[in-house]
Amino acid sequence: MRCPFCQHADSDVIDTRKLNGGESIRRRRKCPSCGKRFTTYERVESVSMTVVKKNGEREPYDREKMMRGVRTACYRRPVSAQQLDQFANDVEAALMALDEQEVPSSTIGDIVMRHLRELDDVAYIRFASVYRSFADIGKLREAVDELLEHEPPPGDG
Repeated sequence: MRCPFCQHADSDVIDTRKLNGGESIRRRRKCPSCGKRFTTYERVESVSMTVVKKNGEREPYDREKMMRGVRTACYRRPVSAQQLDQFANDVEAALMALDEQEVPSSTIGDIVMRHLRELDDVAYIRFASVYRSFADIGKLREAVDELLEHEPPPGDG
């Protein structure tokens, strides 16, 4: 593994740990050239599919691209990095369950919305406002009202 600090072509593994029940591996590494330490993560590339965008273009599925929008929606919300990682795993599991080579971007968006609704209400509304391109405040209000209809009354938690 190339050192991110000095670009030396190799590094030594000094510690290895399994994460998420063995779904991924965290490795602590040390560069023999500059002596700096860094962490790498390994996980099986589980989702290999093509995303069909609204305009008909096709591009490979990109976990980071999907998560950028989710992280933006979760900005300053009480959502941990571990919850976001599990969120991404859950969305990808739902995508794999479709068992399709090509998936419309709208399907991915719908799956993300469904999972965000369970994760954080405010993040859900933020994501929905961009994803659904609310034309006016009335459409936003409809989304909030819909969210409130499915929420248990206070004290029923």
